Amino acid sequence: MDLYQAMATFVRVVETGSFSAAARHLGVGQPSVSKTIAQLEDWLKVALLIRSTRRLTPTEAGHRFYERACAAIEEADEAVLAARGAGAGLAGRLRISAATTFARLHIVPLLPEFLAQHPALEIDVVLDDRVIDHVAEGIDLSFRMGPMPDSSAVARKIARGHLCVVATPAYFDRMGRPQHPADLAAHEMIVYTQLPTTWSFERGGAQTSIVATGRLRMSAAEGAREAVLAHMGPTIGSTWMFSPELASGAVEQVLAEWSIRDVDVWAVFPVGRMPTAKARHFAAFIEAALGRSR
Repeated sequence: MDLYQAMATFVRVVETGSFSAAARHLGVGQPSVSKTIAQLEDWLKVALLIRSTRRLTPTEAGHRFYERACAAIEEADEAVLAARGAGAGLAGRLRISAATTFARLHIVPLLPEFLAQHPALEIDVVLDDRVIDHVAEGIDLSFRMGPMPDSSAVARKIARGHLCVVATPAYFDRMGRPQHPADLAAHEMIVYTQLPTTWSFERGGAQTSIVATGRLRMSAAEGAREAVLAHMGPTIGSTWMFSPELASGAVEQVLAEWSIRDVDVWAVFPVGRMPTAKARHFAAFIEAALGRSR
C-alpha cells in the first residue's frame, strides 16, 4: 500500500463526504477509493469512517488521522518541492474555481504559461458565478471578487478593480449619455443579479443612490456582457468584466467622475488546512499577472 496515496485519498473522502465524490475529484473509480480506505483501516487496525446511507463521517480516530494526514501531505509536498529545486516544477493535480467571465478573460489565457512551467501538473477548473463550497467540490483555491463577508475564510487580496457604468458607443449615440446617476432611470439597464440593484455614487463628497431597473436580468456575467455588446443597454459591472472592450473602445464608460466602489480580487483557500504548495504558487502567479495587466 502506498501510504502517501492512501492518506491523500482518505483526506479527499473526508472533505467530500463520499467515495463517489472523492473518486471524481481524484480521477479514479469508486471501487479503487473504497479499496484504498479498507486497506488503510486494515493496516491501522482501526475504523476511520462511519458509513451511513447519506454521508461518510470520520470516527474520533478518523478525525485525528485526518488532521495529521493533512499536515503530513503538505510537509511532503513542500519537501519534494525543496529537494527538486524551483526549476523542477509542481506536480499532481490542482483544482481551482472562479467566476466564468473572470476566468475566461484573466485566468484561462494564462494557463498555457503556467502549465509549460510545470509539465507534471494537472489543473481542474470549476467555473461558477456563485460562491461554491470548497470542501464539497474539493477546491484547493478559488478566486472571488467583491467584499469577503466570511471572516473565517483564508483569503488574500491579489488585485483591485472598480465598478463602472458601461454600454456600447452605438447604444449611447442612440439613447444619449447619462450626465448624472439619476439619468440612468431613463435607460433600460441590464441587471446582473449576482450584484445588488441599489447603488451609491459619490463625487466630491456628494452622494446619490439609484436602483438599477430593466426588463432584462442575467444570472451570469457572460449573459450581461453579451447583452451589452448587443447594444441592448447599459449595465453596472467591474472593470475586470469588460477590460478587453474598455481597452479597445468596444464599450464606453460613462459617469466616470462618479465613484461606485472598488472590486477586490481575492485568492481564497480552504478553511481548516494549510494551503497546498500548488495553490500558493498558482495564486502568486495570477497575482503577478494581474499586476502586470493593470
